Amino acid sequence: MPPTPRQPSRTPVRSSGWTIGRVAGAPVVLAPSWLLAAVVLTVMFAPTVRARFPQLGGFTYLVALVFVVLLFASVLVHELAHGLVARSRGQQPREFVLTLWGGHTSFDGAASTPLTSALVGIAGPLANLVLAALAWALAQVVAPASLSALILYAAAFANAFVAGFNLIPGLPLDGGRVLEALVWAISKDRHRGTIVAGWAGRVVAVGVLAWALLLPLLQGRSPELFGVVWSALIGAFLWSGATAAVKGGRSQRAVAGLTVAAVGTPAVAVPHAGTVAQARAAAAAAGVHELVVVSPDGRPAAYVDLAALAAVPAEVAGTTPVTAVAVPLPYGAVVDGARTGRALLDDLARAGGMSPVVVAVLDGRVQALVRVTDVVAAIRS
Repeated sequence: MPPTPRQPSRTPVRSSGWTIGRVAGAPVVLAPSWLLAAVVLTVMFAPTVRARFPQLGGFTYLVALVFVVLLFASVLVHELAHGLVARSRGQQPREFVLTLWGGHTSFDGAASTPLTSALVGIAGPLANLVLAALAWALAQVVAPASLSALILYAAAFANAFVAGFNLIPGLPLDGGRVLEALVWAISKDRHRGTIVAGWAGRVVAVGVLAWALLLPLLQGRSPELFGVVWSALIGAFLWSGATAAVKGGRSQRAVAGLTVAAVGTPAVAVPHAGTVAQARAAAAAAGVHELVVVSPDGRPAAYVDLAALAAVPAEVAGTTPVTAVAVPLPYGAVVDGARTGRALLDDLARAGGMSPVVVAVLDGRVQALVRVTDVVAAIRS
């Protein structure tokens, strides 16, 4: 059950479901899909209970449900382990969610070091290994053929399986988090770690389905439809998470390398009292095309519409005010041209909420025009 997301959430959105408590300042949410998982797992475990204890009759499903509740309690412990270790390392959990696929933990901040990321990732599986050992030890002290022994052995196996499966090195699994941290530590590039671990997760996703199809064939039997369908669903979930990790790693790498020079178009300032002819002369002298009209106090107040500028005949350019071909800018549609990476993106997001075109200013002078569409295209590419 992977702790997600790795990067800080700029617009936190709570998962839908029922809040059943709070731990470490974060809500514990029971997603509606958990009910479906509880029903499916209860039905799946009931035949095992019936085969061992046919005398239970109608209580068979109640016993199976008890096991399912214990299983999801183990999942909750897994997620709480992620969150508590993260909090001890400076990451605040945002929510713990129990879902159809088990659960996930999300945070308000990213891991600051590879070690922190690895420790948070491995905490969940280690918690399950402890629970597996505890369940196994308790099973040794109860009657061997009792109902309690069956539930304890099942809990031990389930926790061991959850721990082992999650330690597979590929995102979105916890082992993928450890692999990501390892590549990050070696390459000094967090985003390379994410991309490598995401591709590893894609391999795991394909492997899950291949295992369900090929293993029975190698054993000389036909694959079971239920097993293939279930493996396909798990594989699809893993593929989706791995693909999101790869895209996220590439996107974050693009964000980290974001500069005004990469997404902006060089511009020069012209006074608001100037004419079209003066604006054209200023652009030619600076070797740029974009023009920003500044107010008397030096504040960027508008940008010149190049199509409108070109449409002004030369014979009237000297008497046509540049403001006649300018598009007003709202106050605050300005960013610091010295900023880079996430800080620049945050400033662009703020300013871009006021205007689709933003002026970058460096040391008090107009540096460039930045269009929101160009920023989006640069990150996507």
